[in-house]
Amino acid sequence: MTSKKKTTKATEKDPAVKGKATPKRKDAEAKLVVNSLAPAKNKEERRKQKELQRSSRRESREAFMRGDESALTVRDRGPARRFVRDFVDARRSVAEYLLPALLVIVLLANVKPLTLVVSNLPPVLFVVAIVEGFILSRRIKKEVTARFPNESTKGLGFYAWSRSTMIRRMRAPRPSKKPGDKLS
Repeated sequence: MTSKKKTTKATEKDPAVKGKATPKRKDAEAKLVVNSLAPAKNKEERRKQKELQRSSRRESREAFMRGDESALTVRDRGPARRFVRDFVDARRSVAEYLLPALLVIVLLANVKPLTLVVSNLPPVLFVVAIVEGFILSRRIKKEVTARFPNESTKGLGFYAWSRSTMIRRMRAPRPSKKPGDKLS
C-alpha cells in the first residue's frame, strides 16, 4: 500500500506552507546579514545600531514635520491634501481655540457666580465648531474641484476640519502658511 503525497496549488505557490524544510540557522542568519538586520555581536555594535535607528527615526520625523512628500503618510500625501493644509493654516478658526477654551471653562466652573454661564458654553462652542467645520468642508471641496479637477474630494472635508480643530503648534506636518497669508 503506497500512499502518494498530494500536491495542491497552495503548496506550490506559497513556500511558507508545510512540507518545506526549515532553513538551517546559519542560512537564516546569513539572510539577515544580507538584509542588514543582523543581530549585534556585542554591546558596541548594539549601541551603534540603536544610534543609527534613533537618527533614522529623527530624520524621518523631521522630514514629515517639514512636509516632504516622501516622508508623509498616505493620509497626508498629494497636491490636494497640501492645498487643504495650506488653506486651513492660512486662516483662523473657532475650532482651533476649542481645547484651550474648554480648559478655561473647567477652571472657571468652580467660581460660583460664573457657574451658570460657564456651564452653558461647551455645547455652544461645540455647535459653532461643527457648523464651522461643515462650512469649511463645503468650501474646501469647491476649491479643490476648481484647482484640481482630476483629484477626488473624498475625505478632504473631514481632513480639513480635523486639522482646523488642532492647536496650531500641535499640527503635523507643521503649518507652512501663517494666518492671513494668500494662497497661490
